[in-house]
Amino acid sequence: MTSSPPFLPQSDPLLPPWETLPTMYDLPSDNPEEPGLPDDFHFLQPLLLYLTFQPTIWNPELVYSAADLNLYYDLQHPLWYKRPDWFGVVGVSKLYKGEDLRLSYVTWQEPANPFVVVELLSPGTEAEDLGIKKNTAPKPPSKWEVYERILRIPYYIVFSRYTDELQAFQLVGGHYEPMNLTEGLLPMPDLGLSLGLWQGSFQDIPKLWLRWFTLAGELIPLPTEEAVTAKQEAATAKQEAAQARQKIEQLTERLRQLGVNPDELE
Repeated sequence: MTSSPPFLPQSDPLLPPWETLPTMYDLPSDNPEEPGLPDDFHFLQPLLLYLTFQPTIWNPELVYSAADLNLYYDLQHPLWYKRPDWFGVVGVSKLYKGEDLRLSYVTWQEPANPFVVVELLSPGTEAEDLGIKKNTAPKPPSKWEVYERILRIPYYIVFSRYTDELQAFQLVGGHYEPMNLTEGLLPMPDLGLSLGLWQGSFQDIPKLWLRWFTLAGELIPLPTEEAVTAKQEAATAKQEAAQARQKIEQLTERLRQLGVNPDELE
């Protein structure tokens, strides 16, 4: 007589990795040694600012903007830099000395400092971006100190996609003072532009975006929006022309019914 095999208890099946391994919220993009590394939003939001930064009172050839580019600011410490999420400059050509794409923005070799800087809040950079954390010598100064005290950038904008909070500061008497929204916008007359929040779809992603407007509050159109508008205008013109032809044909037929030859009319 043969004995039965020993009973082996079954274990629960292994869970799939997407239920057990860390998620993107557990594995943030920020590097502890260099906080604020780009994520999807840090790519798309600066791109929208770049595409719509079209100061209306400046020659387009003398308008420059950049995202995530090293900004060198101190002659005494030439290796110190900040890396704004986005910044715009006027009075500067798009190419360095009109010849080459920039590898960085070196303020002592450029004709103008940035006119406006935008920082997108990240959990690891909030203290420095808002001037809460102040570095002491010999460490490099914070972004706030660089923008306010060293480069004296007229406008400093901070936006959080987590809270949709927009904070703006204007240089007044050598110090940043909070700006108030005017009908939901931050007017910058020296650019002929306003900056504000826009609920819309960019790159097929609907959300609240930071975007450039005219001083009158009209959107600065994206190239794709301009193409759509031109197409709509062409369609409208075609429709109006067809309606005009139809009216002429109706009038011609009516004249014939009345015994008048339209071809003999001067």
